Amino acid sequence: MQVFRAVRSSRWRSQRLLILAYHGISLRDEHEWDNQLYMPEHLFRQRMELLRAGSYSVLPLAEAVERLYSGDLPPRAVALTFDDGFHDFRARACPVLKEFGYPATLYLTSYFSINRYPVFNVFFSYLLWKGRDKTVDLGGIFPGLGRHSLATDRPLILQHIREYRKKERPDNEALVKMARSLAAAVDEDYDKLCELGILHLMSPAEVSELPRFGVDVQLHTHRHRVPDDEALFRREIRDNRRHIAAMGMPVEKLTHFCYPDGKYLSSFLSWLETEHIQTATTCEAGLASRETSPLLLPRVIDTCNITALDFEGWLTGAGLLARRSSGIMFGNMHTATKSE
Repeated sequence: MQVFRAVRSSRWRSQRLLILAYHGISLRDEHEWDNQLYMPEHLFRQRMELLRAGSYSVLPLAEAVERLYSGDLPPRAVALTFDDGFHDFRARACPVLKEFGYPATLYLTSYFSINRYPVFNVFFSYLLWKGRDKTVDLGGIFPGLGRHSLATDRPLILQHIREYRKKERPDNEALVKMARSLAAAVDEDYDKLCELGILHLMSPAEVSELPRFGVDVQLHTHRHRVPDDEALFRREIRDNRRHIAAMGMPVEKLTHFCYPDGKYLSSFLSWLETEHIQTATTCEAGLASRETSPLLLPRVIDTCNITALDFEGWLTGAGLLARRSSGIMFGNMHTATKSE
């Protein structure tokens, strides 16, 4: 489109940085379960092809932000980021990134990387979706539940599980027992899912491989949460930094952060500065300019629901201008709870 080409080549766009964000690239059918969290590999490849076809300058995040504030961004600057660090990032995204020669930043939450369990909240949700054509008795798996149709009752069941975990605080082995029983109830093989790495984070060994793919590993809290207590918040950063450094990443370079689920308070900014954090990214859609706070950098969360035309609109910047001119409010806030 002529408008896209004009904005893409404009001085306005050359002074702005687009940070794209991704979560998971499906190992098998995860995008059918949650198309906000997961994307099929073929669609991710199409996105990278659009970057190449449009001659976008894909930069490492740290370099891109430095050049944004120094005023010497190359034309059509883009940075790629991935949240959480699921195994599928190593298995599916890394080969595509290497093929295109694109650098990326991975924000790693470390608890389920060093503790080799599935990320239980999303794993339970995935299993319930896998059994969506069944009616099952859950009373022997989750206390307080009975017989339910998984076609209609999944939100209620997940809410019950969240409340049960918050109240009773079952340990990881108890949660494994529940997950194994739920998998059997919906005719899934728990051990096979674990072997495939479905909804598992990368192991420390996998994380240590990432720099050779041009991936910079950065901070995302240890337990995927942002407490509003300063001591607990800073503990999350320090635990996260310590564990990532133990995976081979230089501790002095662990200075970039992503707010889990995009949630932040104004008080967090000074706490991050005390922890020597240079940049922090949100889940609020937009392009960063020199007026943007480096601790509140916007990102566009790319999902299956974004059409190729809308995606190109964000790449060029025309999509942002159109939303501003029409008065449409936008946020693209990602609110799925993936934490422990």
